[in-house]
Amino acid sequence: MTPRRNFRRRAGLTILAAAFASFLLSVTLWFTGSHEQGLFVGLWVPSILSFGCVALLISGDRLE
Repeated sequence: MTPRRNFRRRAGLTILAAAFASFLLSVTLWFTGSHEQGLFVGLWVPSILSFGCVALLISGDRLE
């Protein structure tokens, strides 16, 4: 595996891990009674994924 492909894979996994962590935090907040905070944090998920896609495209790396 080439270093560039390895970087691409790690970057993609990091982006997905951050989005999943945000989703888990959102669900946790929602079910502990902080509904508004849960909704706010839930909005981070598409933002994180969008930012990650744009960052990878700008750097010339696409997830394959």
